[in-house]
Amino acid sequence: MNARDKNFDPAALAHDHCARIAAVDWSQIGADLDAQGAALIDRLIRPAECRALAALYPRDEPFRSRVVMARHGFGRGEYKYFCYPLPELVASLREAIYRQLAPIANRWYEAMSTAVRFPDEHAEFISRCHAAGQQRPTPLLLQYGADDYNCLHQDLYGEHVFPLQVVVLLSEPGRDFEGGEFVMTEQRPRMQSRPLVLPLREGDAAVIAVHHRPVRGTRGVYRVNLRHGVSRVRSGHRHAAGIIFHDAA
Repeated sequence: MNARDKNFDPAALAHDHCARIAAVDWSQIGADLDAQGAALIDRLIRPAECRALAALYPRDEPFRSRVVMARHGFGRGEYKYFCYPLPELVASLREAIYRQLAPIANRWYEAMSTAVRFPDEHAEFISRCHAAGQQRPTPLLLQYGADDYNCLHQDLYGEHVFPLQVVVLLSEPGRDFEGGEFVMTEQRPRMQSRPLVLPLREGDAAVIAVHHRPVRGTRGVYRVNLRHGVSRVRSGHRHAAGIIFHDAA
């Protein structure tokens, strides 16, 4: 999906995604993030858009690098980081969703007594990342086959980290693959880890905490640590897109 496609209109596409994102109940998203560090958006992107994004994976030109997870102890499967300019779908989602998440991120940082504040527009935040040497784009596509999985991890790429990110499932469970659940763990101080399984279908998005989230306890606010991953794919093929709002060093 790019500007060379017949009848492709980047402005219309961006407007369409802005309208869809504006229609999301962001007050509920914020409440869910506050409660568990994750929130679901049903059918954020359409089936045809899911197929178009997944179809980019075999190509070379949209991407800056490919990572085979087993070579680095990350699990099994692989992923590719997009290069700039990002595909229009990814770019428009990244900008429009950031605009909704920045107030939540600022509220979290204020609660955790972190001095950093995030600008209203994503372009301003990216300028901050690039000035600090974080100039490599981080949105990515992930591909899994049978027996592949992704170990629990955090997507931290440098000094400047936006505390929320989005994962979009591009395949349909039960039709394209079996297994491969999106999972998270939350570690609270002096407590055992709490597991969380997010039931995604094709086109659904999970908004998740990247690293920490604030929790109010009897003695004030404290931080909990979150990680995310994907359980073993039992059969078929699973594709997903990750929209990370900070760039990498």
